Amino acid sequence: MIDLVESWIDETNHSYRNKRRSCSTFEQVFKGFYSPKFLSSSYFVVVDSLPTPDFQQLRDEGLGDFLDGDFDGITYKNTYYLLPHAAENINIHFHELVHVIQWRELTAKGFIQRYISEMQTYGYGRQAPLEDMAYGLEDHFKDGRPPLDIERHVLSNL
Repeated sequence: MIDLVESWIDETNHSYRNKRRSCSTFEQVFKGFYSPKFLSSSYFVVVDSLPTPDFQQLRDEGLGDFLDGDFDGITYKNTYYLLPHAAENINIHFHELVHVIQWRELTAKGFIQRYISEMQTYGYGRQAPLEDMAYGLEDHFKDGRPPLDIERHVLSNL
């Protein structure tokens, strides 16, 4: 199943490749949090509805609530997708970029496997460790606290 999901992700990212925008546009606002190199290799796409892999196998694993959830964004590898009303919310961009690092460090198969396991154990939200990390770092940024190297922090806390 993990290979099926990864294949779907690769196809999805490929199909949106001409609509994606570089996160280097956030270099100044995220200065001290994310490196310019990381931002230039991360992308976002504004879509009318978030793409999700609606496979029966995922629903059979108890992920139906997640697949049908009401979210503003979702990340697949180095690309995240946002609904139009969320595209101007810098905090959501910050949050999704944490997930980009998680994807990179855990690898696609590792991230997918861990995320599925966390959704099965905790459901979606702050109880799930990968989401809690992203929300916690988003809060740090949103609260105006001093910059910290997000890449290093994620690596130390995975």
